[in-house]
Amino acid sequence: MKQTTIAAPGYHVPVLLHESVDALQLRPGGIYVDVTFGGGGHSREILRHLDADARLYSFDQDADAERNIVEGDSRFTFVRSNFRYLKNWMRYYRHEEIHGVLADLGVSSHHFDNESRGFSFRFDAPLDMRMNRSATMTAADVVNGYSEEQLADIFYLYGELKNARRLAAELVRQRTAAPIQTTAQLQEVASRVLVREREKKEMAKVFQALRIEVNHEMDALKQMLHAAIGLLAPGGRLSVITYHSLEDRIVKNFIKAGNAEGKVHQDFFGRIEAPLKSVNGKVIVPGEEEQTTNPRSRSAKLRIAEKQ
Repeated sequence: MKQTTIAAPGYHVPVLLHESVDALQLRPGGIYVDVTFGGGGHSREILRHLDADARLYSFDQDADAERNIVEGDSRFTFVRSNFRYLKNWMRYYRHEEIHGVLADLGVSSHHFDNESRGFSFRFDAPLDMRMNRSATMTAADVVNGYSEEQLADIFYLYGELKNARRLAAELVRQRTAAPIQTTAQLQEVASRVLVREREKKEMAKVFQALRIEVNHEMDALKQMLHAAIGLLAPGGRLSVITYHSLEDRIVKNFIKAGNAEGKVHQDFFGRIEAPLKSVNGKVIVPGEEEQTTNPRSRSAKLRIAEKQ
């Protein structure tokens, strides 16, 4: 076994690094999955605690992340795939059970800082927002191709914007004259209907809603969590970092009830039937120092669960 570094300096600063990895209660010879490889920070920390016969599988659908890998560690396997296919890939590698899953959800700092990807309104760039650049649908396709009603639903459900209908109507009116192709064009149109005192926060929600739709993030998250529950061995751990209320609610519901809706099922005697039990009743948030040095961490919440 060769010890390697699998993180790219400056690509992405991992959030709640030690807290999320410690939550896995790593077994030296265990089988683990990091479903959000990114710059490799969490994966590198996991590998520090594993023996030669352990295995770590790290998922990422972005080719940029794949370039961060340093070859040479027999314990490590990179899986270039959306984490929604977790179950399929574990079957491919012949693992019926795993001992832990770590997920750092949302968008990496690399994506926000890359001017060409269209994830941030700080830069003027094509309206792309694809995490997997081989996917066909972009944010421009959504903005220019969805109906007014569909756009309103996206901005309301995924951006939690109260003025979602006004925004959708303004976008449809504008695109009739000329397609909206760049982040700057989207920002200019959206600014007409957003509340000026909250414009920056609401603009972030506009971009968040489109990104979630383009990448089918909520559906992928539900599929991954369902697969993780089925794969975890008794006593196995789930460690998930969330950044906005939509994904946090889904993770919380899966931990509580084993489903996205949070519907609790009871047996004949009234006992709650749930495959997981929460390890931290109160969510773990980054300390003041981490929030100061890593702004992305300010909205982060860590939830930990154990397979019963």
